[in-house]
Amino acid sequence: MTKNAIVLGAGIVGVSAAIHLQRRGRQVTLIDRRDPGSETSFGNAGLIQREGVAPYGFPQQLGLLLRYALNNRIDAHYHFSTLPSQLAFLARYWWNSNARRHAVITRAYAPLIQHSIAEHKDLIEASEAQALIRRDGWIKIFRTQARRDEALAEAALWQNEFGVDYDSLTSADIARMEPDMTGDFAGGIRWRDPWSVLDPHALTSAYRGYFESLGGRFVTGDAASFGPFGSGWKIMTGEGPLEADDAVIALGPWAALATRRLGYSFPLGVKRGYHMHYAAKGDAVLNNWMLDAERGYLLAPMRRGIRLTTGAEFAPLDAPKTPVQLDRAEAVARTIFPLGDRLDPEPWMGARPCTPDMMPVIGKAPRHQGLWFAFGHAHHGLTLGPVTGRVLAELITGEKPFIDIAAYSPERFNP
Repeated sequence: MTKNAIVLGAGIVGVSAAIHLQRRGRQVTLIDRRDPGSETSFGNAGLIQREGVAPYGFPQQLGLLLRYALNNRIDAHYHFSTLPSQLAFLARYWWNSNARRHAVITRAYAPLIQHSIAEHKDLIEASEAQALIRRDGWIKIFRTQARRDEALAEAALWQNEFGVDYDSLTSADIARMEPDMTGDFAGGIRWRDPWSVLDPHALTSAYRGYFESLGGRFVTGDAASFGPFGSGWKIMTGEGPLEADDAVIALGPWAALATRRLGYSFPLGVKRGYHMHYAAKGDAVLNNWMLDAERGYLLAPMRRGIRLTTGAEFAPLDAPKTPVQLDRAEAVARTIFPLGDRLDPEPWMGARPCTPDMMPVIGKAPRHQGLWFAFGHAHHGLTLGPVTGRVLAELITGEKPFIDIAAYSPERFNP
């Protein structure tokens, strides 16, 4: 008898998990309140970051922390009134970002990243989404020689330990690669391995189409109605009640609330981020995904226009938009590239789900049968969606996961 499964959350992680379960003979229903890829997966930088073996840590240098405290930067912003409620998470995040602990976390985290391109390639080809992908890496540019040298030293270490490939760029290289950019840059790094996505929402939609071609289905529903039922699980959907043997919670930043109703406590923080699309003035062209590393924003030549993305905003998930980082970033970006008019009616905002140890939660719920978790991917949700989907589906169907996922176990927060 075919087992049924439901996947709550139709972002890139949930869609990928649904695909891999459907491939393995489960009858899967994907459930979300909105269309697949419409929340956090909609607004990322569009990078499959094979080079991102080290998760983004909390700054450790006192001088830098004091500069962040001024709350006037592009790469980080916080809501002062809600900061007390976030201090416990931030303190644990800071503690885990210590150099020694961060190195241990990086070695545990890297196997997910190392398989990110191969697992996306599988789904890209299966969903015939090759036209959405570029395979020529991305670039970090630096304004000072010291920051460039520091980044190159780190890149050399990552190349030696994790096999990432990169090119060291001079200011002349940057001028040649981006003739419409201006600025006195000290140089940069081109990461060779990553792939970029011209439309992240379209990629998730393509994966959804492939999932449905396998016999899976998508229905709307609200996770607030989800709960145990007999020996399985039940949820109300737009098509009525739905029961399943197994259930996956892949709700991104909303996972903490959904799991709390079931008796779990995950210290899931939120890093909000913004984007806006722009036209280019005249016949100017941006050729590469480009991070202004010392200012903390990224420019990406996407289908809709040049997407400008910001750093992290530490604020409650449901707080009103405060796109001050976007305004700051736009002002700086216009000094190095001829951006034209804004193309979106208002700034887009999304929320990255983050754990204090910077690793996702992937695995079986400690206190329930048939319940599985896949969330907390922070800045790498797009990158890690397919590899997460595969290892979780292997675990659910009794296969041995193709990589060791013990470090990502839900039991580290809920013994």
